[in-house]
Amino acid sequence: MDYKQMREQLKSRLKPSRFLHSEGVAETAAFLGERFHLDIEQCRVAGLLHDCARQYSDKQLQAEADRRGISYGEVDKAKPLLLHAYVGASLVMEDYGVTDQAICQAIFRHTVGGAGMTELDKVIYFADMIEPNRDYPQVEELRRLSRLASLDEMFFAGLVQSLNFVIKKGSLVHPDTVTAYNEILLKRAELNG
Repeated sequence: MDYKQMREQLKSRLKPSRFLHSEGVAETAAFLGERFHLDIEQCRVAGLLHDCARQYSDKQLQAEADRRGISYGEVDKAKPLLLHAYVGASLVMEDYGVTDQAICQAIFRHTVGGAGMTELDKVIYFADMIEPNRDYPQVEELRRLSRLASLDEMFFAGLVQSLNFVIKKGSLVHPDTVTAYNEILLKRAELNG
């Protein structure tokens, strides 16, 4: 399936606002991919399809994850919307013909991060935070970083923003987000040590 076909299929399955967000992430990911010398088409496809499983309700997401044998933790169980990333990584192979494991992994990790994030994983995670339709107090600072900072600095700022948001809300902090955050700090300490 080519990009145009993926786009049309996604458009038919998502609410218009979610589809608009997905297009914004695709274009933002392409911009970041170009800036950091990544495969732009890979960035664009992962960005477009990152929320493909948002067609499901929270209850359906749990059923879809269980049906596919996707394992998930207590935080995911308590916040089933998080499962859209894991189900989406599987759905892109089944419904959109994606065979590129790097794209699947970036979709899998786009919501909470994880250990050993690749450059593509970081681009999709961050593009999801700053695409043009996002509007929250810190988004302009993150957009500024997307033009000036290194990929790791930009990604770390996104993790900090995400952690601050979740903690201020009094919500659960996903262990994979903490892992990604700590991994960058340990890498910095190693470089400076």
